Amino acid sequence: MSTLVAIAYPDVQTAEQVRQELIAATKEHLLTLEDAVVVEHQADGKIKLHQALHPAARGAAGGALWGGLIGLLFLAPFLGMAFGAAGGALGGKMADVGVADDFVKSLGERMPAGGAALIALGATDARDKLLDRVGHYGGHVIQTSLSGQEEAQLRQALGEGAPAA
Repeated sequence: MSTLVAIAYPDVQTAEQVRQELIAATKEHLLTLEDAVVVEHQADGKIKLHQALHPAARGAAGGALWGGLIGLLFLAPFLGMAFGAAGGALGGKMADVGVADDFVKSLGERMPAGGAALIALGATDARDKLLDRVGHYGGHVIQTSLSGQEEAQLRQALGEGAPAA
């Protein structure tokens, strides 16, 4: 089952470093990451989303591969790749998965100017290893779908006290 975790950081650089740690943990098979978005509340008041996964780009790559293979059957691999890439990009853009953009933007609006948050959606069986890996970055838990005990463990790893009642 996937878990949603939103953690606030003082700046976008720290949030991005933690996201890179999560991506590295994915490559080491410690985590299955479905989405990881850094939301930045810029000094001018604008909210900027830094997406890790770009569905349109992934769809285009997959579409080009399949289009090229199908094009080989009809002796027109480049034409097949072009149509496959276009169709894959369109399909990827329409199939936006992961954390809802509306949630991310509303979260960004509640943060102070200059602040950032990492919103991650994924699953792991190596929670302790992940906490050891990202705990030293600190942060403030904004929202999770963890159980109370698991959230308390996350807060402790980040150096937070108990949540305010």
